[in-house]
Amino acid sequence: MQAHELRPSRGARKNRKRIGRGNASGQGTYAGKGVKGQQARAGSGPRPGFEGGQTPLIRRLPTKRGFRNPFRVEYAPVNLRDLARLPAKSDVTPEALREAGIIKQSRPVKLLALGEIDTARSVRVHRVSAAARAKIEAAGGTVEELTPRREKKPKRERARAERPAEPDETEETDDKESDDNGGESESTPAE
Repeated sequence: MQAHELRPSRGARKNRKRIGRGNASGQGTYAGKGVKGQQARAGSGPRPGFEGGQTPLIRRLPTKRGFRNPFRVEYAPVNLRDLARLPAKSDVTPEALREAGIIKQSRPVKLLALGEIDTARSVRVHRVSAAARAKIEAAGGTVEELTPRREKKPKRERARAERPAEPDETEETDDKESDDNGGESESTPAE
């Protein structure tokens, strides 16, 4: 057999159905679309997901609520009671916590106040809760945060900072002396 003798199998290739080309073809007049109605029109059909007016599936499912903050920082939490697993008088750093097996992820570390601390320790982690800081300093230790905190301005101050400064009202008018009729007030003594 030669390449020019190759033929597709019988029935593998069919001519497309040519609708609306006369009644003799079997698909004339209504062209397979039935009689009138939305489905018979050109470019017809409702939008994808439309279910005839009932609440569509995409709105019935309670998914995708809210949003994900792209700037969120996920901290590895460490409690004060976990510091007992570190050698006494040693500094508390993310590296020391990782070596001791207290944290396993390489995320920033936040120290929380669950538990007690009785020895003075030097703590250098990314974040420390206010209660944990108070307990460490009460035991004679020191706290240093590796990540600086952003200073938050109150909303009112932020709005004022964004707004251009208003001109001072130094001009005072003496319209108070005139009455409602536009005349002068009757403050002159009667004769």
